[in-house]
Amino acid sequence: MTVLEPFGARLRRAMDERGPLCVGIDPHASLLSEWGLNDDVAGLERFSRTVVEAMADRVAVLKPQSAFFERFGSRGVAVLEKSVEEARAAGALVVMDAKRGDIGSTMAAYAESFLREDSPLFSDALTVSPYLGYGSLSPAVALARESGTGLFVLALTSNPEGGEVQHAVRADGRTVGATMLAHLAAENVGEEPLGSFGAVVGATLGDLSSYELDINGPLLAPGIGAQGATPADLPRVFGGAARNVVPNVSRGVLRHGPDVVALRDAASRFAEEVRVAVSGV
Repeated sequence: MTVLEPFGARLRRAMDERGPLCVGIDPHASLLSEWGLNDDVAGLERFSRTVVEAMADRVAVLKPQSAFFERFGSRGVAVLEKSVEEARAAGALVVMDAKRGDIGSTMAAYAESFLREDSPLFSDALTVSPYLGYGSLSPAVALARESGTGLFVLALTSNPEGGEVQHAVRADGRTVGATMLAHLAAENVGEEPLGSFGAVVGATLGDLSSYELDINGPLLAPGIGAQGATPADLPRVFGGAARNVVPNVSRGVLRHGPDVVALRDAASRFAEEVRVAVSGV
């Protein structure tokens, strides 16, 4: 297996060169309809190819949501495989949004599906759920280190229901979300210029000053655009860790399709707004 340069280093370079933005590839039925496409495999393929064509040579990260492909069965997964291959070939980093989480050999199999180089769905990073215990992610952590890929662990998510788990206080007085951040900080100790083990932290959550977000790793931040957060909110929400935030925009960009130029212009605007908000320049 070819070992890539660590994901964190590749991500830092991509954000510095292309701007700090992640664009989701979320072909849900309503968006296909807005594009004038049928909710079928042909519509899925047209949508995905258009997004990759418009974005993959200029944005830092593309993040396909696997569920919207899986709902079409094997033909949908084949479209996903092709989208990942073409996006990476054009220079974008691909974060597979699959939110996998299990124990033992099952977790190892999930990791191999997305983080092993010879897999048809090989991606640069994978979103994972730690709520069977952070230790349940060990097979994915080990394979990510071995292959030079990364993980984004659900820590402080933007959905309201997440709080009942993530804000729960443990016997040691620390919340579950804070515990996940601490685990990730430990994974990233000594890594330069950025660790490969990131957290998912919602940009819509407001003041997070009580949490230690500086984990020396990336913070994938959903919520920019249609969910109500703006690039200007990032310094307030993330504080000193804002430079390592990877804002995720989906509908805010995708609603400008299927016109390729309009998609590119929307992504460029978001990337520049994030750059200005984070750098202050």
